[in-house]
Amino acid sequence: MSGTLSFEDLKARVEAGEVDTVLACLVDMQGRLLGKRFHAKHFIASAWEETHCCNYLLATDLAMATPEGYASTSWSAGYGDYVMKPDLSTLRPMPWLEGTVMVLCDVLDHHTHQDIPHSPRAILKKQLKRLEAMGFDAMMATELEFFLFEKSFDELRKEGYRELAPLSGVNEDYHILQTTKEEHVMRPLRNHLWDAGIPVENTKGEAETGQEELNIKYAPALNTADYHTIAKHATKEIAWQQGRAVTFLPKWSADKVGSSSHVHQSLWKDGKPAFYDPEDELGMSALMKSYVAGLLKYAADYTYFLAPYINSYKRFQKGSFAPTRIIWSIDNRTAGYRLCGDGSKAVRIECRVGGSDINPYLAMAALLAAGIKGVEEGLELEPPFKGDAYEGESAHIPHTLRDARAALLASDMLRAAMGDDVIEHYARAAEWEIEEFNRVVTDYEVTRGFELA
Repeated sequence: MSGTLSFEDLKARVEAGEVDTVLACLVDMQGRLLGKRFHAKHFIASAWEETHCCNYLLATDLAMATPEGYASTSWSAGYGDYVMKPDLSTLRPMPWLEGTVMVLCDVLDHHTHQDIPHSPRAILKKQLKRLEAMGFDAMMATELEFFLFEKSFDELRKEGYRELAPLSGVNEDYHILQTTKEEHVMRPLRNHLWDAGIPVENTKGEAETGQEELNIKYAPALNTADYHTIAKHATKEIAWQQGRAVTFLPKWSADKVGSSSHVHQSLWKDGKPAFYDPEDELGMSALMKSYVAGLLKYAADYTYFLAPYINSYKRFQKGSFAPTRIIWSIDNRTAGYRLCGDGSKAVRIECRVGGSDINPYLAMAALLAAGIKGVEEGLELEPPFKGDAYEGESAHIPHTLRDARAALLASDMLRAAMGDDVIEHYARAAEWEIEEFNRVVTDYEVTRGFELA
């Protein structure tokens, strides 16, 4: 099996006995795949039209807790159903799982059959419709960074995640010998994703022990978000199949660099790059300059969607290749926003703020909303920064989840772009993360103060 499937292809493969399972999946707030495994014959008989799920799936945390405080659903409201509507254009094989295909579902109101506003796919689609009305398409790409470990998920969980030994013992940035040691995971990952219709470009070692990066070719924004989500899921499953563990936690150890998920973005019009102007010194069109100015002006507003957890902010460290300041520069990896491909048709802006824990739908929607606002306001772009962007007086990326939540709640731009209900929903998610963390007594507190306090 190779590439995406039509519904007729699926029926033929089911009848031929090649496929017996269909995964119908929604994307949750955390960017994970949740759903059901259907017998393939039942799916093609009826479930292809719709299925249902509990509405708490878009009001939980990483541990699937059901906190109070969401307007959309609660214990008092009884936790009813959402409709999962398969998007048949996303049908694809899951070659690392025998006889299995997958389809992504949009999440709809049970009564109106309208999109649930806080569904990640719906949030991104809303920004893409705004762009379409302006005559533009968004072309984007994400980079997935993660760590591979010697032991399996089950072993590490039973040990309380105490003995975390990366699979490689040295910095493996671009290092072929070291990454050869990880090919039993990375080779099937590349090949299976390609056969699933994900346009993988390459994998490479990153700048730490056991750290890998997966790169996927740029594509229309919704496709890119789908690719990212499926690839992240596949990475975990294939590592599990090989007896290894993998983490997308941005900062799993204080003495290791973090993992990011950079987002490359450009707008196109009639199949041509609208960010490119051959007459400009850097190849940047006026449209691009206003878009990037919007990214900078509203960076604090949308930081939550790039860094959604307490741990996310541990990554923003000086000299770590993770940015700390809201600044743009030309091909400069110390800046939060890096101009790539200057002077060419490939000119684009790379946002380096997001960590490996992003939900790509939310991150890309927020970036697009800020860029669109910059274009609407006709913002002028400040000159590019030169030098070490860790130094200087420019505005700092919010330091904590608490700061990012406050900026999210105060953002008139995001409220107008996404809706008050969406902003309140995700602000509650941030608040819950803070509440849960504040309840915990950490090893640091005990070690530091047990005798000396």
